[in-house]
Amino acid sequence: MLVSPLTLNLDTVYLTDEQYYQLCQNNRESKFERTPQGELIIMSPTGGNTGRYNLKIAQQLANWSDADGTGVAFDSSTGFKLPNGADRSPDAAWVSLEKWNSLSDKEQEKFPPICPDFVIELRSPSDALKPLQDKMLEYLDNGMRLGWLINQKERQVEIYRQGQQKEVLEYPMTLSGENVLPNFVLNLKGIR
Repeated sequence: MLVSPLTLNLDTVYLTDEQYYQLCQNNRESKFERTPQGELIIMSPTGGNTGRYNLKIAQQLANWSDADGTGVAFDSSTGFKLPNGADRSPDAAWVSLEKWNSLSDKEQEKFPPICPDFVIELRSPSDALKPLQDKMLEYLDNGMRLGWLINQKERQVEIYRQGQQKEVLEYPMTLSGENVLPNFVLNLKGIR
C-alpha cells in the first residue's frame, strides 16, 4: 500500500528558519521536510528492510568519503536548506570539502544552507514514485551534480546528472560515482 507523507499547508502561518529548526529539534522522533512554498511534510518512519538498506548505502558512502578526503558524507537525518527555500533530507548525501568549508560553524551546526553535490534517495515499498522523482529534479535545479533514485519496487535505478536527461538502469549490481565521486562504487548486492 502506497502511503503519502502528510503535507500541511501553512498558508497563514510562516515558520522562520529558526522556528522550523526548533520544531525539528523538539520532535526528534518525527522526520520533517519543507517545500519551497513553506508546506510542512511529515514523513513516517521507514520499515525494517528500508532502514537496513539505508544504513548499508550510507555506510558505503561514508567509508569512501573518509578514505577519499575530498568531501563530507551525510545520513538520512541531515536536513539541508536548499537555495529555493526548501528543507530536504536525502537518504544519503555528499558535499565537497570546498563547499562545506565555505559555511560558518553555525551554518554547519544547523541545517546547512547548501544543496549536496551528490544525493541518494531509496524508494521504500510504501513510497509513491512521482514525489521522489520530483524531489530529485528539485535537487538538480538547486545544484546537485549527481543523484541516484534507487527504486527497489521496480528494480531500477534512475540517475540524475546536471545538464543531461535522466538515465534509467535495470537494477545494476553496482553504481559508479563518475567524476563527482571518483572511484566510489556503490555495491547494490545487499540492497534488494
